[in-house]
Amino acid sequence: MNNLLNNEPVKRAQEALKKFDNSIKIKVLEKTARTAQDASIALSCEVGAIVKSLLFRAENSFILCLVSGDKKCSLNKLKKIIQKNDLCMASPEQVKTQTGYTIGGVSPVGLLNNVEIFMDNTLKRFDKLYAAAGHPNCIFQIDFDKLNKITSSKVMEITE
Repeated sequence: MNNLLNNEPVKRAQEALKKFDNSIKIKVLEKTARTAQDASIALSCEVGAIVKSLLFRAENSFILCLVSGDKKCSLNKLKKIIQKNDLCMASPEQVKTQTGYTIGGVSPVGLLNNVEIFMDNTLKRFDKLYAAAGHPNCIFQIDFDKLNKITSSKVMEITE
């Protein structure tokens, strides 16, 4: 399992974390963390402390939303924020092309392309947050303020 740390996407996430704060380490889980529910079981934490990284497409641009694992991202709120009506979930291929990660392991750091990032304000409820690190079995722990800083995200209410 530890050879997962040598996967290119995981190394890219680790490099971004290392540049920001050398004390943040990627943890390899025995069980998959492909979904927020899976991750919360593997980490023995509340599902809301899991950060879901969801990519949306609007015309020719992309937006990454960091959402609490127990919440659902609101398309209507996002449409009002970005003032575009053709907003939809990005396809698995678009997720891979834009972020460099596959669904289930999309890290909010080390993205291939610069995309605007919005962070769900309900994530503030938790002292410790857990986000994917490039593979469904790889995660990192971070607090709300550091996640906001490393991602340069805009914090707002984006959930239903």
